Amino acid sequence: MPELRKDPITGRWVIISTERGKRPTSFAPVPRRADAKMCPFCPGHEDNTPPEILAYRKSGTEPNKPGWTLRVMPNKYPALVVEGTLSRQPAGIYDKMNGIGAHEVIIETSDHAKDLVDMSDEAVRDVFWAYRERMMDLERDRRFQYILVFKNHGEAAGASLEHAHSQLIATPIIPRQVADEIDGAKRYFEFKERCIFCDIVRQEITDRVRVVRDYDAFLAIQPFAPRFPFETWLLPKAHQSSYLELSDSEVMVLAQAIKDSLARLKVALNDPPFNYILHTRPISREHHEYYHWHIEIIPKLTRVAGFEWGSGFYINPTPPEESAAFLRKIDMEELERIEKKPAVGKDA
Repeated sequence: MPELRKDPITGRWVIISTERGKRPTSFAPVPRRADAKMCPFCPGHEDNTPPEILAYRKSGTEPNKPGWTLRVMPNKYPALVVEGTLSRQPAGIYDKMNGIGAHEVIIETSDHAKDLVDMSDEAVRDVFWAYRERMMDLERDRRFQYILVFKNHGEAAGASLEHAHSQLIATPIIPRQVADEIDGAKRYFEFKERCIFCDIVRQEITDRVRVVRDYDAFLAIQPFAPRFPFETWLLPKAHQSSYLELSDSEVMVLAQAIKDSLARLKVALNDPPFNYILHTRPISREHHEYYHWHIEIIPKLTRVAGFEWGSGFYINPTPPEESAAFLRKIDMEELERIEKKPAVGKDA
């Protein structure tokens, strides 16, 4: 069973996951179309994955058989496992607990050759709706404190398979990076009685220099102090502490916004590897006044090296004002060609 171990100096928790070490090296990525016949995420290969938890499929088709458009199942090599109890215990001066959680894979499309930017708005909406369905279900488990959704695109970003997919991990503790965001938001709220994220949205709309695109319900920006070049944040303009507060219509707008944001990065940076991470409030439903859910998109353009690891500082060679201006000016015909339809929203 995996273990969670706590660093006694920094308070950081680390997952020691023996299951992850069992992944076969044959899953190293190879060219997309050449790999389709062997891909365990493609239709017809359902017996190569654990049984599905959720699937959107054609009427009359059977579970764990072809006929699906989106499929969710447990990760075959999970970082954390559902079965068992937390059983937190000391080990001398150290703290540890069983690696209890949930680790799921969302196969975003049955088409091996497509990424999110190639899919229809409705298909991308289904991906973000599936996140919502799984988060709502997992929130019922009282062992969990947080649910993190993320996507790795490209080998350099950590993707071991090229078929478009994202992942969800429910954890029995609040991740340190999320806790730091919550603490900072709480300090700001206690001082000004306002949400820092809402204030960021207002200031960026006023300044315009770091706005990439305004999608009516959402705002895409290059943050004021980005860790990485072309780091992009997508924030709801109305205050929402939880991703689960999205309305049906807002999920569609979000799908269009994420497609457009990823298409701009694809054109500007020649289809870079990237990660995106969905940060939402913890399951406890606290922090609703001052936390604000958002998506962070991080292209993998630079390496984190000794100075960053040793100091906690990040060196970013590209000012966000310049990257925002560059993304705003992406040729619209090229975007439309990639997205197979006109881009949504309005230019900043």
